Amino acid sequence: MQFDELLASITPDTFERLVAAVETGRWPDGVKLTDEQRENTIQLVMAYQAKYCPSDEPFRVGADGLLVTRSKQEMRQQVSGREPDQRIATFELNESNHEDSGA
Repeated sequence: MQFDELLASITPDTFERLVAAVETGRWPDGVKLTDEQRENTIQLVMAYQAKYCPSDEPFRVGADGLLVTRSKQEMRQQVSGREPDQRIATFELNESNHEDSGA
């Protein structure tokens, strides 16, 4: 079986079990993963996520297997929810608009 075929054969339920195994270091039946199993499972989880679980995370593995990163400016734009040249509000600071308080 080729690697792409293996990825395609993984169901969402199986994927969740693989993720849990990587996180806990144990298979669902409680048996501890060997170092080799853990390494292979991590690679499988990363490949599956890259191909079938698109993400907006700033640092991730893309569908082509390459690391995808975003610049600080791109992350700031996403957090602020606006384009860099967009203004939220503008106000004129003209004293004629202020009323005297009478003090």
